[in-house]
Amino acid sequence: MKNLKNYKIESKRILFRADLNVPVFDGVVRDISRIIAIKSSIEKLIINKNKIFLMAHFGRPKGEVVNKYSLSFILPSLKEIFNLDKIYFLKKLDKDSIVKITEEMQNGDLCLIENIRFQKEEEKIDLQFSKKISNLFDVYVNDAFSASHRNHTSITGFPKFLPAVAGNHLVKEIKNINLFLENSRKPNIAIIGGSKISTKIQLLNNLIEKFSTVAIGGAMANTFLLANKNNVGHSLAEENLIKEAINIQLKAKKLNCKLILPVDVVCGKNFKDTNPVNRKIDEILLDDMILDIGEITTQVINEEIINSKMVLWNGPVGAFEFQPYDKATNSIAEIIKLNSKKLNIDALAGGGDTVAAIKNTNAEDGFNYISNAGGAFLEWLEGNESPGVIALKENNFS
Repeated sequence: MKNLKNYKIESKRILFRADLNVPVFDGVVRDISRIIAIKSSIEKLIINKNKIFLMAHFGRPKGEVVNKYSLSFILPSLKEIFNLDKIYFLKKLDKDSIVKITEEMQNGDLCLIENIRFQKEEEKIDLQFSKKISNLFDVYVNDAFSASHRNHTSITGFPKFLPAVAGNHLVKEIKNINLFLENSRKPNIAIIGGSKISTKIQLLNNLIEKFSTVAIGGAMANTFLLANKNNVGHSLAEENLIKEAINIQLKAKKLNCKLILPVDVVCGKNFKDTNPVNRKIDEILLDDMILDIGEITTQVINEEIINSKMVLWNGPVGAFEFQPYDKATNSIAEIIKLNSKKLNIDALAGGGDTVAAIKNTNAEDGFNYISNAGGAFLEWLEGNESPGVIALKENNFS
């Protein structure tokens, strides 16, 4: 796979795919980590006197021009982070607009392309459009691992017509995730949370084969409790996936993977209930809603972390957005923060909610690597290469 270290790019017109789908409030960027992620690639391309066209999506405008999804709001942040006085802005991705602005730009200049999802050709992968736009550029660079699980024109279309190169951050993401999947040190633990087992069946099946312990929390654990004949009150659970929950448990037993399920939980009447009750799983009432794992279960997971050489975390173990149902998630983050370096534990985390929980507890220093990818991170953990990465590997243009 060509990358910025083994493939020389100088004085070229670059079509650069980034992920700038950042959280925004009142027009202000609340988290710049996805901009920081592409900084080293952009700086290298600037130093090598390329004209760089930055391409990204924001929100779901569905092929229409929707003002609230315009990427223009991010220009001040890009200027500040890349230390640039000027960044061009391309409102429309068509031949005349691209040629005009390319002629205006100097070598080393940067241009932000308006939201690629304003193009109706983006999400349905249009190869005619890909070819037409590619003719106006020399090299395609993908540094958006977090968007590479999408089979979209900007991810898999342009590499069919241009030399396609992996950006520094994309390479870094793959290297760090693969470390845990291919060179894992045992005993190791994967902590998997979130709301639905349906989105993580393949993930659990893959991790059971690679980890000595898998701990399951969040609302997805409720389906396992239900499968084991426990009452879950009116908690979120997927009754149609009870058979899958049973099969996962049987597979874990067969492969000698220790599966940690809640033995106690924190219940409220709803998300706004500020008087939660810690209950054992055989004490849950019909009007209870399970909103966090309990103190005993949290302690079991934390002890397993301390005795592991590697920890993988994807998904909060409770409704962490609502206090006091963030207690177990915060406790896990704190344990990793306090012990990873002291006990030489390698820790990897990924997924938007997981990253938010880690930041809430200022526990970033406890992790060797924190992935800013969501769906792409999950897909890779499932054992599937992202379409965008496959497109880079199969690219034969010199």
